[in-house]
Amino acid sequence: MIAPLVRLFRPRLAFLNGVAAVSGYLLHPAGVQALPLGALLGGVTLLAAGGSAINQVLERDLDRRMVRTRRRPLPQGDLTPRSATALGAAAVAGGLSLLAAAGGLLPPLFGIAALLWYLAVYTPLKRRTSLALAAGAVCGAVPPLIGWCLAGGSPTDYRAMFLTGLLYLWQIPHFWLFRRRHVADYRAAGIPLPCSPAGEDGLMWLWMAALTAAAMLLPAFGIIGRPAALWYALFPLPLAVIALARSERLLFPYLNLFPLLVTAALSLGRC
Repeated sequence: MIAPLVRLFRPRLAFLNGVAAVSGYLLHPAGVQALPLGALLGGVTLLAAGGSAINQVLERDLDRRMVRTRRRPLPQGDLTPRSATALGAAAVAGGLSLLAAAGGLLPPLFGIAALLWYLAVYTPLKRRTSLALAAGAVCGAVPPLIGWCLAGGSPTDYRAMFLTGLLYLWQIPHFWLFRRRHVADYRAAGIPLPCSPAGEDGLMWLWMAALTAAAMLLPAFGIIGRPAALWYALFPLPLAVIALARSERLLFPYLNLFPLLVTAALSLGRC
């Protein structure tokens, strides 16, 4: 029973959302407290895991058509839609409870907004247009804002907006590369793809340039403090080199690590 639950909740992806939320918490100048930080990491991870489960209920017809997803628990018959929905709802409720207990009203509100956007806007939209990713990336940009608000920050603070925007920019080329690796699956499922791969290729590298520039703005605007600014300035450089070389083989694993690297840099800034 453990394997179907792992495939339902996708814990590695859920944990990455939790780490992104921690980056927003560490960005705030207030002191780090272990209990709120743990509640933030656990709450956003549970929220993302619950969203994954409910999303799989909504997309179980698509998952049956794709090689990459046909081993998920609903296409395999390991779980019924009702049981998967109940498990997802329980994870969401647990995540929201942790966020509310640790940070008051704003963190769970942003969590609910991101979840609803993911399930009610992005999920149906990607069946209709190849441009759905631009809307769906909003969900993945919200976790740092949740962490910032849980630490006591205002959601309109420019520092939180910078970090949220950086995570938004990161998701687009990351998902483009993922989609290109599984293009046959997407076609089999009937999910719209760009008409011109060459045009998408140009846009992806242009987006990479924007991501690299945005990453360098964090130390330039003093968002990352002086102790960590030098180390932080080093890790966007491979993005520029890889983008100039146009090496997708190197770019995809580096983008996978990007939120972890940002969080690590913010953590070093507190040392």
